[in-house]
Amino acid sequence: MSAADTSMNTRADGRVERIRAALQAALAPVELSVGDDSHLHAGHAGAASGGGHYSVRVVSERFEGQRLVMRHRLVYDAVQGMMHTDIHALAITALAPSELS
Repeated sequence: MSAADTSMNTRADGRVERIRAALQAALAPVELSVGDDSHLHAGHAGAASGGGHYSVRVVSERFEGQRLVMRHRLVYDAVQGMMHTDIHALAITALAPSELS
């Protein structure tokens, strides 16, 4: 993939775009995919509360030399304002460009 980001799914209320924008601004990724997996969790408490289930794949220079826990922290920090309201669960794949095969 290129520097342009892609969306695996698009949610009508714009959450995917807001997540993408927050990650783009905070991490300047060379690759970014955001997916709405909420339909896979229908009936789950998070779905009932209004928060969605999302997955992200972020490839960023900011992750070079960082341990996995710090990479996840950077992602969570980027979307902090949306946690527990718009986002109930977030599956994260965070890679440095040097880790792409």
